[in-house]
Formats: sequence, C-alpha cells, structure tokens
Amino acid sequence: MTIGILACGAYIPRRRLQRGAIHAANGWFAGGLKGLARGERAIAGWDEDSITMAVEAARASLRDFDRAAIGSVALASTTLPFADRSNAGVVKEALNLADATGAFDLAGSRRAATTGLNQALAAAAGGASAQLLVAADMRKSRPGSEAEMTSGDAAAALIVGDGEAIATLVGAHSVTIDFVDHVRESGADFDYGWEGRWIRDEGYGAMVATALADGLAKIGVDAAAIDRFIVPITAKGVAEGLARRLGISAEAVADRLADSVGDSGAAHPILLLASALEAAGPGERILLVGFGQGVDILIFETTDAIADGQRRRSVAATLADRVEDMNYLRWLFHRGLYDLERGMRAELDQKQPGTTLWRNRKAVLGLVGGRCTQTGTVQFPKSEISVNPNNPAAHTQEDYPLADRRARVVTYTADALAYSPDPPGYYGMIDFDGGGRMTVEFADVVADDVEVGREMRMVFRIKAVDEQRGFVKYFWKAAPVRTGEAD
Repeated sequence: MTIGILACGAYIPRRRLQRGAIHAANGWFAGGLKGLARGERAIAGWDEDSITMAVEAARASLRDFDRAAIGSVALASTTLPFADRSNAGVVKEALNLADATGAFDLAGSRRAATTGLNQALAAAAGGASAQLLVAADMRKSRPGSEAEMTSGDAAAALIVGDGEAIATLVGAHSVTIDFVDHVRESGADFDYGWEGRWIRDEGYGAMVATALADGLAKIGVDAAAIDRFIVPITAKGVAEGLARRLGISAEAVADRLADSVGDSGAAHPILLLASALEAAGPGERILLVGFGQGVDILIFETTDAIADGQRRRSVAATLADRVEDMNYLRWLFHRGLYDLERGMRAELDQKQPGTTLWRNRKAVLGLVGGRCTQTGTVQFPKSEISVNPNNPAAHTQEDYPLADRRARVVTYTADALAYSPDPPGYYGMIDFDGGGRMTVEFADVVADDVEVGREMRMVFRIKAVDEQRGFVKYFWKAAPVRTGEAD
C-alpha cells in the first residue's frame, strides 16, 4: 500500500452557454469582449450550487471506494452557500457517510483546493484515515464583464490516503503572499479585479514563475522531466510562457478547458488534475499549480494502478454530456441577476422546520429508505411498519440507501401551470432497481428525454429556497441516464 491519490471524480453541469450568445446580448455596450466570444462556458442550473456539484463529483470518486473508509470530508470553494452552517457537513449527509466522519470547509482563496490537497496528503502521511477532498465553485459575474465570459461552473473530487494509489506525491512547495489580483468582500455578489496586464506581469510572470523555479529546485525535479504541466490560469499564453521560461516541454502543457468549461475557480486545479490522471500512463510526472494570494506547487508521479481505469464518471464523460444553450436571459434569471415576474403561484412560504429535517435527515439528505428484513420489501420513506400487504410486519426495517440505485419512469407529468424556475416542471413516479417506489421531480430534462420506462439516476439538487430566512432546502431528483454513461 502507498500514500497518495486513490481515486478522483468530476462534475460539469450539462448546459453550456455559448459565449457568442453573451456577446450578442452585451456587444452593443461592451464591444471589446468580442475577442472572448468563442467557445462555451459550463453553467449550473437553477437547482444547483457549490454543494450539489460537490456531491456529484464526490459520488463519482466514490464509485469503487468503500465509503466506510472515509475519515473526513473537506469542501473547498469561494462560493459556499452558507456562511454559518457546515457546507461540507451537508455533503457528508448527502453521501450517507458515518456520523463519525469529520467535515470542514476551505475558503478565502482560489488556492483553497490545492492547499487542502497538501493538508490531506500530510494527514494521510501521519496515519489519518482516507480524506475526501472536494472542490466546487459557481461564481457570479457582473453582466457584460470579462469574468462573465471566462468563468465556468464545475466540481472535482480526490480521495487521498494509504492504499492502492494511482499517483504519489514527489514533493510540494508553497508560498503565501497577499497579492490581490481580485477581491470580493463578505456578502458581495461580484469580484473586483485589478488591471490585467499587471496581474500577468507581476502575478503570473514573476510570482508564479519564481515559486515554480524554487519548487522544482527544492523538490529536486528537472523541469524537462515533467510530463504534464497543469496551470489553472485560463488567460491565453500564460501556461505556455511559464513552460518556456522553466524548460518544460510545450507538449506537457495541459489543456485548461478554457473554451469548453471556463475558469471554475477553486475547483479548476483539481478538475484539471483529475483530467490529467485520466489520460496519464504509469510513471508520468505531473506538476500541479495552485494560484491565489500565493502559490502551491505539487508534483505527483503516477503508479501502475493508473491503468485500472476505475474512474468511470470521468472528466471526459461529463464534458461530453452537454447541451448547447443560447438562452442568456434564462441564465441571468437563474443566477438572480434578472428579475422576472414569477406570479402568484410562486408566493408560498418555503420554511423548513428544523426539527423535521433533523429527524428525517437520512431520508431527506441521504435518500435512505427502508427494507423489511422479513419480506425484502423496499419502501421510501422508511417507516416502522412494512408496506408489504401480505406481511405488514413492524420494527423489521433496516436502512436501505437508494441514491446510487438506478430507477425507471412509471408515470410522468410536464406541469406548465405550477410555478417552476425552468418551466415546465417535470415530475413523476419511479421504480428503483431492486424495489422501492417514489414520486420525485425530474432534473436536466426536455420533452424528448422523458418516457415511461426511461432509465433514471438520482441527483442531489436544490428543492426550494426559503428567501425570507436565507435557507436552502435540498433533496434528490431523478435525471435521465444518457447513452454511454457508466453505472
């Protein structure tokens, strides 16, 4: 057994807003953005945030991993939904991990994920149980800004610990410098960025380059020996310039996913690392950079286990599961940047009773039902009495997780009358493989996606938002299984 990265996973929202649509709406005012109007950016739906994306990335990393072995969960993000509620704790509940699992949030810098990776590796080296590190960001940007064009929404996850590692740490180096390339005060929606050329010259060209040179010297690795060079800076030419300056081959520079995803903030270095690990063979050296009020340098070497191909919900798969979106106004509305008249049907109190959520947290956040130990009948929600009509036995049910089981549509409705942020709202009854039935909302669907018998998978999403009290209500929805998607 070896200490290192044991598994990885990723999640990129299915909708990809075309940058040409953004420029078409704002070009009359911000004509200078035409040069950025190529490609697309990943955009989360109205029912997604950094927590829900983190859950999906974490589930992907845990496909072939024993969840009982996870000792702690860390969530790195600059867009955590809650300022005073454990965001990582919600992720832990959704993953149905043991209550003894630790959970903590990492924030304050786009370097949070690489710093968290350093800490997870150190903890594993000290004998800690496997660490689940998740990074997710869904940053708001002012309409008509450069950030609106270049940003994107995504999440990625790594499991670090002692086991059959796919990559081991060769060495690491970090510097912390209060270089403020952008800033967002607490409670603000948008970043304020400083002048781009100054950031490029002093931040990337000086600070990052110096940290890289010092890190390679400290770790004792020659730049020419780097097989994959990951720089999560999507500005054109930055990574290539750093490679030339250091003596890293041009072929080693990794794709920054700038034209297909956009800059996903704190998640981006982990997303790019997951992508590199998918493509790497044994014995490759990967140099990862983290930037944000300092620099993290981590060098990994892949092992023979990299060839096992255990990461089935890969970056490549979630990149391919896409649909082009030209509806710029819908995206602004879902981001809370465009105020539409929602009508009287939207006027209802969304208060979440804390006592109910506490008592039913396994069912609500973990989608845990019940299975009768006498008859095998599965039901959701779990109750004291089995629903089996031939033997309604009492106190015989055991926990039965449903989140990772596939289901099929029994009935469905497309409701254009009730309020939905993305009408029509789809919902219906589903039957789970192995038993169990429930009525649930559907996610990521259009008319051609839904039919009786359609295979569905469960996804963790926002159910509703209590705008009066600032509380987000989460639950599970069913999404269509796309062609070629792995179990």
